[in-house]
Amino acid sequence: MALSIATWNINSVRLRIGLVERFLGENAPDILCLQETKAMLDVFPFDALKSFGYKHIHAAGMKGYNGVAIVSKKPFARTDVKHWCGKEDARHVWVTLKDGVEVHNFYVPAGGDIPDLKQNEKFAHKLRFLDEVTTWFAARKAAANKFVLVGDLNIAPLETDVWSHKALVNVVSHTPIEVERLARMQRSHDWVDAVRQVFGDDKTLYSWWSYRAADWDAADKGRRLDHVWVTPALAPRVRDAAILREARGWQQTSDHVPVVVRLK
Repeated sequence: MALSIATWNINSVRLRIGLVERFLGENAPDILCLQETKAMLDVFPFDALKSFGYKHIHAAGMKGYNGVAIVSKKPFARTDVKHWCGKEDARHVWVTLKDGVEVHNFYVPAGGDIPDLKQNEKFAHKLRFLDEVTTWFAARKAAANKFVLVGDLNIAPLETDVWSHKALVNVVSHTPIEVERLARMQRSHDWVDAVRQVFGDDKTLYSWWSYRAADWDAADKGRRLDHVWVTPALAPRVRDAAILREARGWQQTSDHVPVVVRLK
């Protein structure tokens, strides 16, 4: 099996379809998983993506926010949409490829601004979401499973995933309770962080830079919010990984950049 897979929070697929075309043309992954597509299915750019050579598409959408899609050169044996926390808010689609590999594309709730369960329902929703996903994967755990989990998980777990641990330890996306919940989710199927498997835990890595910075590149106040995980059955096949920092400098781009992992 050879598989290259990319994840990218595109922050409106219709607005940035030209950038998607550029990325696909320059990098040609087998599969691209998009988050925050912000498009109902009746306006999703199926035809454009198919014209780029990605004829197999599975998407779930909402008007104006959320939305996830899996865009693939490889055909699907099965497609599914999974709902969490009693909400049908287009945060998880998954497909099974013909070789049995499952690809799960997630857009985890951001969690608002206040890291307090009682004061902030958005933060409570984020933790409930992670807990439900953890329980679901734990129930499906099997040594032979060939799963890939990608997406904007909206958590930067390591100190080397943020520009300043001291400044962000009480900021949503890097708080201890979020990091602990994400670690619990990772243990649910002994998931391997494919990017960290390639680069190690000591290397500073970011996949998101805020729009608020006047010069994002010079300030370099990033966070690694976008992840690619694989189950132990696939971990030995991970060959390389890349975070395309240069895409943050493209005109009218997303505040996230693509992350690519290649498996042999």
